[in-house]
Amino acid sequence: MGLTNSQYQTIMREYEQKQLKSHDILTQHYEDVYKKLPEFKSLDESISIMSVQYGRRLLDGDESALDSLKEELNILRSSKQQLLTSAGFPADYLEPVYECPDCKDTGYIGNVKCRCFKRAITKLLYEQSNLKGILESENFDTFCLDYYSDRQVDPKTGKTSRAIMEHAYQTCKNFVQNFGHTSDNIFLYGDVGVGKTFLSNCIARDLIDAGYSVLYYSAPNLFNILAQGTFDHNDYESKQMQQYVYDCDLLIVDDLGTELANAFTASQFFTCINERLLNMKSTVVSTNLSLDSLADLYTERSFSRITSNYILLRLFGDDIRIIKKIRANREGK
Repeated sequence: MGLTNSQYQTIMREYEQKQLKSHDILTQHYEDVYKKLPEFKSLDESISIMSVQYGRRLLDGDESALDSLKEELNILRSSKQQLLTSAGFPADYLEPVYECPDCKDTGYIGNVKCRCFKRAITKLLYEQSNLKGILESENFDTFCLDYYSDRQVDPKTGKTSRAIMEHAYQTCKNFVQNFGHTSDNIFLYGDVGVGKTFLSNCIARDLIDAGYSVLYYSAPNLFNILAQGTFDHNDYESKQMQQYVYDCDLLIVDDLGTELANAFTASQFFTCINERLLNMKSTVVSTNLSLDSLADLYTERSFSRITSNYILLRLFGDDIRIIKKIRANREGK
C-alpha cells in the first residue's frame, strides 16, 4: 500500500500544528521580553518606522538609502542583542523554535522530503497497521532466553540453542547501538518459530523510538509493492512507496520465501538489496530458507550480496510458540 492522499494530508496537518506551536512559543517569548524591557519594544518600533522611511527614499531614487538603512539596522540590532542578554535572556531567545531545524518544521528541504518527514511516514504506517501492538509486546525488554535450551546442541556448530540465541540477541543489540554510525545488515535464518521475527521486531521498536525511519514488510507485501511500482506507471502512490523502500533508514523483510517465488521476485529482491547497499542503508532479512535455498531461489548475485555484506545469524532450537502454548496449558491446569 502506498501513501494515500489522506495519509499525506494527515502528516502535513501535523507539520501545520508544529508551525503553530513554534509561532505561539515565539510570540510568548516576545511578550516576556517586552514586559521586562519596554525599551526593547521601542527599538523594534524604531526599526519598523525606519524601514518604511528608507523604503520611501529608495522609491524616490535615493541610491544611498539601502546602504544607510543597513548601517542603521546593524546598530539597532546590536543594541537589541545587548539589552536582551544583559537582562538575562538567552542570546537566541527570540529565534524561532523548531522541532526540526533542518526543514524548519515544513517537512521539506527545497523540494526534497526531510528526514523527519520520512520518520513521520513510517510512524503513521505503523500506527495504521497491526504492528504497533506487536512491538509493545515484542521488544528487547520482553525478550526471554528461558525458551532456549542449554542442553539442545546444534550439530553444525556444536553450540547450544541458548548460546546461539545469546549471541544473536547481543548482535542485534549492538546493531541498534551502532545504528547511524555503521551501515550493517542482518540476515536471520533458521527453522520456524525460533525467534527470527521477534528479534526483527526488537530492532524495529528501538530504532523507531530513536527516531529512525523503519519500514517493515512481509515478503509477499514487499513484492506486491515493488510490482505495483514497476508495472503501473500511473500509480504515483506505489512509485512513491517503492522509493521509501529504497530510502528508509532501515528496511525489514520478514519471512522471505513465503511469497510466490519467480524470476520477477528474484530480480526485484536483488535490485532492492543492491540499491540499499549502494545507498548505505541497513536491511534486516528473516527467512526459514537455508543459504543453499537462497542461492537457488534468488540467484547467485543476491546470494553473494547477502553473504558478503550481511551479518549471518542462523538460529537453532524448538518452536517457541509451541513451547509457550505448552507452558500456558500447564499453568492453566
